[in-house]
Order: sequence, then C-alpha cells, then structure tokens
Amino acid sequence: MEFFLCVLGMVMVVEGLPYFAMPEKMKAFVKLVQQQDDSALRIFGAILMLIGLSILFLARKGLGYS
Repeated sequence: MEFFLCVLGMVMVVEGLPYFAMPEKMKAFVKLVQQQDDSALRIFGAILMLIGLSILFLARKGLGYS
C-alpha cells in the first residue's frame, strides 16, 4: 500500500506540473482536446496505456522483480 501511495503521489505531481507552470497553455490544450473525435482520443489513450505497460514491464524485468 505504501508503494501505491508513493506512485499515486508522483502521478499527481507530474500531472499538476503543466497546470502550475503554464496555465494559459493548458487552457488552450484542453480546448484543443475538446475538439478531437472520441475515437482519436480513445486511440491516443490506448497507445499511452500500452507504452506505460511496456515501460512497467521492462522496468520490472530489468530490475529483477519478476
């Protein structure tokens, strides 16, 4: 549980950085995302999840946890 909370905290820090550092650009980005088709967003989300899972797999395999 401690590891999960650490990961969750790090995700929140990384997600919050753009909003803190450049709020005006994030507003424009959100407007751009709202204009995209749902299918394009789903494909983008699926690709990001696959990349994330690949990174997790490689990191755990490389560190000898598996």
